[in-house]
Amino acid sequence: MKKIILLISILALTIVMQIVKAQVREKYNFNPEWKLKVFDDSLAAQPNYNDNDWQTITLPQAWNEDDAFQKPIDKHSTGISWYRKHFKIPADAANGKVLLEFEGVRFGTEIWINGKFAGIHENGVMAFGIDATPFLNPANQENVIALRIDNSWNYHEKATNSTWQWNNKNFNANYGGMPKNVWLHTTGNVYQTLPLFSNLGTTGTYIYASTIDVSKKSAKINIESQVRNESAQAKSIVLETEVLDLEGKSVATFTSSTQSISAGETQEIKSSSNLKNLEFWSWGYGYLYTVITRIKADNQTIDEVKTKTGFRKTEFKDGMIYLNDRVLVMKGYAQRTSNEWPAVGMSVPAWLSDYSNKLMVESNANLVRWMHVTPWKQDVESSDRVGLIQAMPAGDAESDVSGRRWEQRKELMRDAIIYNRNNPSIIFYECGNESISDAHMAEMKEIKYKYDPNGGRAIGSREMLNSKVSEYGGEMLYINKSDTQPLWAMEYSRDEGLRKYWDDFTQPFHKNGAGPLYNNQDASSYNRNQDTHAIENIIRWNEFWVQRPGTGKRVSSGGVNIVFSDTNTHYRGEENYRRSGEVDAMRIPKDGFFTHKVMWDGWVDANPKGMHMIGHWNYTDSVVKDQYVVSAAPKVELFLNGKSLGFGERSENFLFTFPKVKWEAGTLKSISYDEKGKQIAEKSLVTAKAAQKLKLTLMQSPTGFKADGADLVLVEVEVIDENGQRCPTALNMINFNLEGPAEWKGGIAQGPNNYILSQSLPVEGGVNRVLIRSALASGKIKLTATSDKLEKAVLEFESKPIEVKDGLSKFFPADGLTPNLERGPTPKGASFTPSRETLQIVNATAGANDKDVKASFDNNELSSWTNDGKLSTAWITYELAKKSRVDEVILKLNGFRTRQYPIKIMVDGKEVFNGLTDRSLGYVLVKCKPMVGSKVSIYLVDDSLADNKPQMVEMNGKNLDDGNSPALNAKGSLAIIEAEIYKSLIK
Repeated sequence: MKKIILLISILALTIVMQIVKAQVREKYNFNPEWKLKVFDDSLAAQPNYNDNDWQTITLPQAWNEDDAFQKPIDKHSTGISWYRKHFKIPADAANGKVLLEFEGVRFGTEIWINGKFAGIHENGVMAFGIDATPFLNPANQENVIALRIDNSWNYHEKATNSTWQWNNKNFNANYGGMPKNVWLHTTGNVYQTLPLFSNLGTTGTYIYASTIDVSKKSAKINIESQVRNESAQAKSIVLETEVLDLEGKSVATFTSSTQSISAGETQEIKSSSNLKNLEFWSWGYGYLYTVITRIKADNQTIDEVKTKTGFRKTEFKDGMIYLNDRVLVMKGYAQRTSNEWPAVGMSVPAWLSDYSNKLMVESNANLVRWMHVTPWKQDVESSDRVGLIQAMPAGDAESDVSGRRWEQRKELMRDAIIYNRNNPSIIFYECGNESISDAHMAEMKEIKYKYDPNGGRAIGSREMLNSKVSEYGGEMLYINKSDTQPLWAMEYSRDEGLRKYWDDFTQPFHKNGAGPLYNNQDASSYNRNQDTHAIENIIRWNEFWVQRPGTGKRVSSGGVNIVFSDTNTHYRGEENYRRSGEVDAMRIPKDGFFTHKVMWDGWVDANPKGMHMIGHWNYTDSVVKDQYVVSAAPKVELFLNGKSLGFGERSENFLFTFPKVKWEAGTLKSISYDEKGKQIAEKSLVTAKAAQKLKLTLMQSPTGFKADGADLVLVEVEVIDENGQRCPTALNMINFNLEGPAEWKGGIAQGPNNYILSQSLPVEGGVNRVLIRSALASGKIKLTATSDKLEKAVLEFESKPIEVKDGLSKFFPADGLTPNLERGPTPKGASFTPSRETLQIVNATAGANDKDVKASFDNNELSSWTNDGKLSTAWITYELAKKSRVDEVILKLNGFRTRQYPIKIMVDGKEVFNGLTDRSLGYVLVKCKPMVGSKVSIYLVDDSLADNKPQMVEMNGKNLDDGNSPALNAKGSLAIIEAEIYKSLIK
């Protein structure tokens, strides 16, 4: 009898344990073992459809990935593709929920599970969910999911026949099908929802910090978890939260009060606790915590969600951006959201996203502004890890819209906020790549405050210069200043240049600017060599730097350069892709990368320790050329083989020019000094000897090369001399041979079809890179590189197997990736030393239109004062609050980009400046003879001296902004948008 009772007890315990186990959440990698075919057959939705001859792939993978950089964006292949997958659900998930998380498809998709229609998703960008539970077969029986995907450029929403504004041939590269990850979640019937509003209508868990004290390293951590009860009875539950630090150590556990949730009900459960000794997420310091939220019933865990997140403090005030109580000027890149690579498009493994995004941080960028559409989750999480601030758009094109298309934008913003609100690197929500109405901004703001009221983020849009609703703004190319909402430039410095072209003196001897016209206009700015491209970047950034925080009451909060990596989107130069990147498409740096690394080293003020010598030192005896050094130090001296060539001529604060340096083999060295002559930094360029051999270098995930059919390695090939130094002028053709279980994806170079997928391609500047994709089989792989008259190179490496069972895997591509902590926590103390004091203007009088004079000092760049076009009335006088020394005047003049004004400035009737203003990206700095006074007058002195150049035209034929006055080029007109008067604080 005792044995029977014991057996019954054991059986009962086993059943209970199985039930409990069935209720605990599991997440599976749903990327393996998909079938792909590009065609259309409605019968492919049926489970018994014969897909044996279809291509077997591992997601993420676009069906037209080979188009990437081979075809221009508007020629990307479009059509209908079908993706199918056979899978089984684990036995312990049979009685609960099965939810699918799609990170996104391109563009519109219809989904069937076991032949039954399961859902539709059509915005082509955002993550969405599918509740697969009602469509599945019993455990251990095969299921088939089928997706019909249409990536047509003119895809129409089925319910309304509306198109999507962001399905655009200029900027949104069309990598069709399933180019993003898919996950499968199993839960019990009482569970925390997923942050997937589309189709599921759920918001998941929201985690945020409040009452943050950076100095004391403390904050209140708040949890709001949406819980759904799909069981047949009410449940009394508790939300337990455990916080793990970066090493996995538990630093806090806290619980909510008990809460009853009825059958069929969805509730939000809240809990919070004060934590000490916190590490705050920061620029270049991707410190992340794992927050585990558990639902408990009867003291048993019935659901558990792990969320990677970080905590930081932000403020947006006085025209500036504060991160952890320290002012940070924005500097970085407007990067295409596709963030693509040759022959694979956007679908790269997580480690390669980290590699690419960390390079931005290594260039001393702190911000990436993803352009036009929401980035995929892999890039969002990667930016968390590498410590890179993000500006997250929803979806748009180049204008405000109305009706259904505006509603689509709102829906996408809602979904994106819900999905990404726990990612600390997102600090800006962007509502448009062009200004939107304040009414529309208010609608977007309402979405933010409904779903992310406490995340420490600003919501805004491009432009919005005088908006009373937007929380930040800024024009595309130009400098804006404010003492209220921060303004930063959204995509400045759009020039293009091929990495292959060093300068006019290096083979293939491309003449700087040479190339076809663009829209019947001179396109020399889009066909630069590396040297002039880097110099132009210095000129552009310096204008922002001059107006940085610390230079007065109204300041610029910086700007982002378009783009970081060469991109398969619209272009203006001679190639069929855009080459504005600071790195090329394989992420090989150009001179511009190192130039920015020098200029951007610092939170606001520049660190003088960086230095870069533009170009190389391998020329011929006849070459005499200007040599350029980039430094934030006040003085730089150049040495050739130990002999001083003197100090460089400093311009644009960062550029030192050494004219007419005659080449001779050896070492060219630059040394920077402070004002007292103390050495700060040293750099050298050394002449490489004759090319002798090839070198291969493997770049892979820190956890190794995974045989999952999706992982990639990056292999760098170099032409080197006998000392192992790269030969910077080498253009040799390299022939590759790949052996073993791997797929060749190759690289890119100038030539036929950009050498996409070719197993022979040249190095450029002595270097190139290729991509190799893993196969489903693991094993040893051998890559051999050969080139005429050079010693070959051989690289051997190995792929590791991963376990896949019934179409599911517990291996995740981001497993083992660690955060970048190289910059360390946010430094203490101020990030800048004030250099100017703003002298308050209290009144003004003018020669004409006196009623409008306040528009010239009203902190509104959409208003201005202009005289009546007569030289005799082209003057304005500003009255200061008190008598003071006047050292500088800063003006934003109508026609700032195309016009130079001959002006005279007087202080209390004494002349302190007479000359032409510079053309600019917005503001011009006029240094005056120091003079004490209380009235500052500005006169146009000669209308015949006004110098104008043609206004530039955008790709759509629209004139670029050049001010806000219709008469800005009229003779005799003085037109001032903003005037500022300063006393210098620099001794």
